[in-house]
Amino acid sequence: SGKTTLMQETGKRLAGKLNIAVLVGDPETERDAIRMRDAGINALQIVTGGMCHIEAQMVLQALDHIQLDGLDILFIENVGNLVCPAAFDLGEDYRVTLLASTEGDDKPKKYPRMFLTSELMLVSKSDLLPYVPFSVEAVTADARDVNPDIEVITISSLNNDGMEAWCNWLTGKVEEKKSVLNIVE
Repeated sequence: SGKTTLMQETGKRLAGKLNIAVLVGDPETERDAIRMRDAGINALQIVTGGMCHIEAQMVLQALDHIQLDGLDILFIENVGNLVCPAAFDLGEDYRVTLLASTEGDDKPKKYPRMFLTSELMLVSKSDLLPYVPFSVEAVTADARDVNPDIEVITISSLNNDGMEAWCNWLTGKVEEKKSVLNIVE
C-alpha cells in the first residue's frame, strides 16, 4: 500500500513544522525503519517475529527506546494487512487505514472492522487510478456504509496528489489535541 513511502514523504513535508517519530511494524527485518531514518525521520523497528500485527506490549517496550520529549506525532505503522491489526488497540488517538488503488475497491465490505475502527481512509497510489479497475466513489461509499464518520483522502506519495490535505489533517489533529491539553492544564 506504500506505508513507508508515505511516511517518508510526510516527514519531508512536516519537517520544521511538527516533530514526528514512527514505530514500524514488520514480521522480519529492519529495512523500513532504516529507509525512514535515512530520510531523516526518527524511526524504530518493531519486529513481530512472524505475527501479522503489533500488540500494545510491543509498543510499550518500544517507547523506552524512542525520544518522546517534544514529539507532536508518534505514528505506529502496523503490519500491512487489513485483517489482524484492526482487532488490536495500541493506544492510538487516531487510526488511519491506507488502501492502495492497486488492492481493489471492494476492501471496506470485505474487511469492515478495519474501516469501522478508522477515523481516516487514505486511498493511496492515486497516480495509478487511470490504469487500474478502482472506483474512488465506490470505495468511499462502501467505507461510509461501514463507518459513516470515516474521512477519505486520495493521495499519491509520488506525484504529491492529496499530500497537502493529508498533512493538513495531521496538523489539525495535533492542534485539537494540544488545545485539549491546554484546557486540562
